Amino acid sequence: MKTRNRRNVIATGLALALAFLLHTDARAFCGFYVAKADTKLFNKASQVVLVRDGDRTVITMSNDFQGDPKEFAMVIPVPTFVEREQIHVGERAVIEHLDAYTSPRLVEYHDSDPCSPVYERSMAPRTVAKSDAAEERLRAARAEGVSIEASYSVGEYDILILSAQQSDGLARWLRQSGYRLPDGAVPVLSSYLKQGMRFFVAKVNLEAQSKLGFSYLRPLQVAYESPKFMLPIRLGTLNANGSQELFVYTLTRKGRVETTNYRTVKLPTGIEVPTYLKADFGDFYTSLFDEQVRREDMRVVFTEYAWDMAWCDPCAADPLSRQELRDLGVFWVEPGVGPALDVFVTRLHLRYDAERFPADLVFQETGDRSNFQGRYVLRHPFAGPATCPAAQQYREQLAQRREREAQTLASLTGWDLAEIRRRIGLGGNGPSSGAARRWWQSLWHD
Repeated sequence: MKTRNRRNVIATGLALALAFLLHTDARAFCGFYVAKADTKLFNKASQVVLVRDGDRTVITMSNDFQGDPKEFAMVIPVPTFVEREQIHVGERAVIEHLDAYTSPRLVEYHDSDPCSPVYERSMAPRTVAKSDAAEERLRAARAEGVSIEASYSVGEYDILILSAQQSDGLARWLRQSGYRLPDGAVPVLSSYLKQGMRFFVAKVNLEAQSKLGFSYLRPLQVAYESPKFMLPIRLGTLNANGSQELFVYTLTRKGRVETTNYRTVKLPTGIEVPTYLKADFGDFYTSLFDEQVRREDMRVVFTEYAWDMAWCDPCAADPLSRQELRDLGVFWVEPGVGPALDVFVTRLHLRYDAERFPADLVFQETGDRSNFQGRYVLRHPFAGPATCPAAQQYREQLAQRREREAQTLASLTGWDLAEIRRRIGLGGNGPSSGAARRWWQSLWHD
């Protein structure tokens, strides 16, 4: 990384696009679960958890920022004033568990013998003393029509709640305070001010982080009440280097969540794929997602998972505990043991840029509680001896199945069909060549 001066630099890096980073280079089924496609497969990926019931929302924001913590900050539009008690620092492990639980998965079956069919801890707030520097900051803000409505210290973060009369005054104050705004920020800030939104600004307190002993940035959580069920994503696209990945996990009471201002599309699922993908599931899933994004011209939000949190089948990870759900802000779940009731999780995944996603994400909770998961199926052929009349029919169907799997895989991913056939053992011309059995081979050699 090139050496840079140490003043704060606003950039995208949260990949969420509802935040800035101060780093200028920011960029139900039977079977056995055998692999999952979690967020680590994707670069420049951010994760947001939205807990929603009525007008009450808890948002948890996690990012993949890498670099000096002193170069990090977030500027997030929020629909209402936020008090200190509404802000919390979460634990990354809970989001990682939620990611694992909701990830698209690979499941495994084995054909039977054709001759024998079988039918956290809470931190006390620290009062921030108003030093001479803080008083000067307030005076400078007032001169630009910016109001510092509150100043908090939460965990390893120092947080300001800002409102402003004009976007250009807010932009000037941010620049005077050491933030380098990307081109195009003023009209976007203006659109949020016209909606009556405030700005949540968070920076790392290095002394507090050192005392707490954390070597990474933990997720920030904010609870608020607003009729708006939305996620602002436009700010971070202003100087993003290419497209970004965003994973949104919603936890609601009634059912599945979808976007209202973009199409929400379920990923292809329940599809049989060649068995060699057991070792290549990560490459397969990223190629599948790339192909779906390409076909939709990056203009849709994909549903990867929608399920009742009380159970799963097959489970890529155990359901979250009641305590983990409460840590994420699911306020209607009571502490205790046993599965959590009335919690429905939806996992949404989008790849976005400013051109294809010019508006913030707006959501609605539906009453649809039908279960859905991105699920891809391996079916291993029966490998033992089989000499009954049904064995011949099984072998013919197996050759046809393998060819279907090859063509399906090519269609899902855009991979070369001839290469897929070669890896399966079909040769280059389908089921009648290569390793596929010809009709006469069973006459004398079974």
